[in-house]
Amino acid sequence: MKNVLIVAITSNRGLCGAFNNNIIKAANRLIAEDFAGKKVEVLGVGKKSFDFFKRTGQLAEGPGYPDRPFEIFDRLTFSNTAALAQVVMDKFAAGEVDEVVIIYNSFKNAASQTVKVEQFLPMVPAEGKSTTNVDYIFEPSKEEILEGLIPKALKLQLFKGLLDSFASEHGARMTAMHKATDNASELLKALKLSYNKARQAAITNEILEIVGGAEALKN
Repeated sequence: MKNVLIVAITSNRGLCGAFNNNIIKAANRLIAEDFAGKKVEVLGVGKKSFDFFKRTGQLAEGPGYPDRPFEIFDRLTFSNTAALAQVVMDKFAAGEVDEVVIIYNSFKNAASQTVKVEQFLPMVPAEGKSTTNVDYIFEPSKEEILEGLIPKALKLQLFKGLLDSFASEHGARMTAMHKATDNASELLKALKLSYNKARQAAITNEILEIVGGAEALKN
């Protein structure tokens, strides 16, 4: 049975619309459909995904895994991301994980984010193939170059996903708060209108009572 690790990148806080739910839904869909019959664990990079998959018993935890991976957003730097990526790469190199997938929100604009699912490990070759046949001389050897470049490329891939998600979170929260402000303004207008109608009706009733009382005294 293959072991699959899903790196689900969410935010640490809510109030950002469907930002976190979209990632959790995408992860659950992968588990139910694409990875059906496989042992799947989820590394919750973000408090929302961490708490959700901890409740479902699918959280990747134990020896080698960080206890609080969501704390990376407290200081999102390349060095911290590289340390997290190294944990995942070590798990893959040790044979504990056969496949690693990253899920995150890709920033499109302030009002729109796209859920992306990317293969992290094993690395897949780029689409398309060069037709040129050139004999290159490598210094140092091709093996040494790949051993140095591949880990850096993977660390950069994860860092890019985290930065993309972080930017998307701010956009989603700004949009959610803007909609909440618009809804509150509309509600305030409706309440003011209802208040003015009720106030006007009360004044009209008082005037009618005064006029009625005055007419009764005349009679």
